[in-house]
Amino acid sequence: MLRSTRKELLDNDDIPFDDIRQNMKELDFINTWLGGHAITISGVKKILGTQKKNGQPIKICETGCGGGDNLQAIDRWCAKNNITVRLTGIDKKKECIELAKNNFPEEKYEWILSDYRLVKFTDQKPDIIFSSLFCHHFSADALEEMMRWMRVNSKMGFFINDLHRHFLAYYSIKALTKLFSNSYLVKHDAPLSVQRGFIKKDWVNMMQRAGVQQYSIEWKWAFRWLVTVNS
Repeated sequence: MLRSTRKELLDNDDIPFDDIRQNMKELDFINTWLGGHAITISGVKKILGTQKKNGQPIKICETGCGGGDNLQAIDRWCAKNNITVRLTGIDKKKECIELAKNNFPEEKYEWILSDYRLVKFTDQKPDIIFSSLFCHHFSADALEEMMRWMRVNSKMGFFINDLHRHFLAYYSIKALTKLFSNSYLVKHDAPLSVQRGFIKKDWVNMMQRAGVQQYSIEWKWAFRWLVTVNS
């Protein structure tokens, strides 16, 4: 399956807020039941390893945070494991940041409305930076730029949780969303997201061009890649 360059509907700037809300709600459901949040937690654990913070909070930042459900999943895991955490979400869509602020107003959360490339961590760099279901929106060149930014701006490392481009994944999600989704955005964008995803060879090539030499690429169910880079 060749990689598609077609633009997803969610990348447009004229999507009504209620439609974005429904899209984010269904993506949270998909991430919960198809293992997406579990993969994100695996990325956090892999970067943290046995490193200790001497009682200081772990600072975790997500690029392309959407409605904040990935950071909430991390927050819940940290609470269960007695880990103090501060969470930052970056998204350039005003509607996503407004939704995240409404859903998660607690002080431990910080929401930044911006293109990630314009964000300067003037106080302290995050320990971990990650993205989930975000990278397939990028061209290979733009993704290489993002990985360089993540490496420079993270203290412990970064990870990526994203889709494996595969015909079984494409037809499976197309059938599931047709049957169960109430969002035209999900029905259109979910199969296209798979077509815009990457295969392992793509990741290896992008890592080399981005100047990242030490990394891990793991295949995860259901048709996901977990890419981790420790500093």
